[in-house]
Amino acid sequence: MSPLPSEWRPEAAAIEAVVMVATEPVSSQLLSELLEVSVERIEELCAVMSQAYEEEERGFELAHIAGGYRFQSHPAYHGYVERFILDEVPSRLSPAALETLAIVAYKQPISRAQIAQIRGVNADGVIRLLTQRGYVEMVGRDEGPGQAILFGTSQTFLERLGLESIGNLPPLETFVPDVSTVELLEQALRPGPEV
Repeated sequence: MSPLPSEWRPEAAAIEAVVMVATEPVSSQLLSELLEVSVERIEELCAVMSQAYEEEERGFELAHIAGGYRFQSHPAYHGYVERFILDEVPSRLSPAALETLAIVAYKQPISRAQIAQIRGVNADGVIRLLTQRGYVEMVGRDEGPGQAILFGTSQTFLERLGLESIGNLPPLETFVPDVSTVELLEQALRPGPEV
């Protein structure tokens, strides 16, 4: 693909400048207002820019996630980025936090009590940690007695996973064994007759 036509370059450069300094994905609507062009024009420009970056084999890409555009490292270089992050970030989420986050992601909106019931342990501390890190947020209150706080995942969660919406999570069925596998596991784990 040839470079952007010269008349497109100022708009493309403006998009790059804004997206580069943004701390969260920038919506087409906001870019449209800033550049004073139509949303369709923004989306066309972003598609062409994204394709150009791909063809130039850049180490980054212009991704459309969480309702907007952002620059992120190219998936082909995830190994290098992962090593960098693991060397730089002192604290990662514990298995309990990851388990709780998965429950919230797939079952939202969900209360602390419902999370505890699924996990079999109190989830207050883990929910507090996930809220502090910005992955989980209050999304409402239960209509039942006590009006428990309901939690859901946040925009930060979508950004970190590179998802456009929660609907892009892989279906749970991909993680659950089929019926025949479950039966084989049950047979293997069932105690045999005493000798």
